Amino acid sequence: MFVSGFTFIRNAIKLDYPIVEAISSILPLCDEVVVAVGHSDDETKALIKGIGNEKIKLIDTVWDDTLRKNGIVLAHETNKALSNINPKAAWCIYVQGDECYHEKDYEHIKSAMYEWKDNTEVEGLLFKYNHFYGSYDYLADSRSWYRQEIRIIKNNLAISSWKDAQGFRKDKSKLKVKTLNASIYHYGWVRPPDFMMAKNVEASKYWHSDAYIDKKFDSEKDFDYSSIDSIQPFDGTHPEVMINRIKHMNWKFNRDPKLKNFKFKKRILHWIEKTFNWRVGENKNYKIV
Repeated sequence: MFVSGFTFIRNAIKLDYPIVEAISSILPLCDEVVVAVGHSDDETKALIKGIGNEKIKLIDTVWDDTLRKNGIVLAHETNKALSNINPKAAWCIYVQGDECYHEKDYEHIKSAMYEWKDNTEVEGLLFKYNHFYGSYDYLADSRSWYRQEIRIIKNNLAISSWKDAQGFRKDKSKLKVKTLNASIYHYGWVRPPDFMMAKNVEASKYWHSDAYIDKKFDSEKDFDYSSIDSIQPFDGTHPEVMINRIKHMNWKFNRDPKLKNFKFKKRILHWIEKTFNWRVGENKNYKIV
């Protein structure tokens, strides 16, 4: 069973993306990993080459910076990587530049791919999400953060990245998926505060105008992590590939998880979710089969 990995990245050093860790976390699951490297203002391409693994296949891309609505350029770049995978791949494993897979889940993931590879009713595999916030010790846990998403898809030309690259669709229809007892570790909101501000300013360019960004952000200031509505302590382990980065964390984030910043309605909805494990009105970009 041939398995292809794919991802995209630009300005990984400038914006402190853990792209080396992200790619390294899927290499043991893949026979190749296609990396679409956008034209960057730093040495992103050299950084990825430095991983030194023959499975990695780099392709050069140029982002269309005129696409400043709904994050669609992120889906375009994802699809560039996806279109360059080996045609013989049975499965395609996606990872974004701030995500990692945990080695404790490898065998479960492999077993699921073997189990469902010939079942035409299964088009993808669904993962739980750990959204780290502020530090490696806390998870954002409000309804603002998606709880599950597709990260492994069948090799099918009709399947492509959807909207802002959060998930996938097949000819605009939701994919039929199986749920895995495995998680994606999302580190997009764990950076030194100055890098976090720079990343937010840059990312906002794929949704908003310069005027909006100038009004919303003061790029001369560090990002204020205290604005989060709800967090909870993380009591698990991190992927091995992240350990060195975690050791070098050089800022402090201290917030009492008991503090919540909700209006009344969201406070009730949060209580329902935590009490009954049910997110009222949850948006699901997939169909579980």
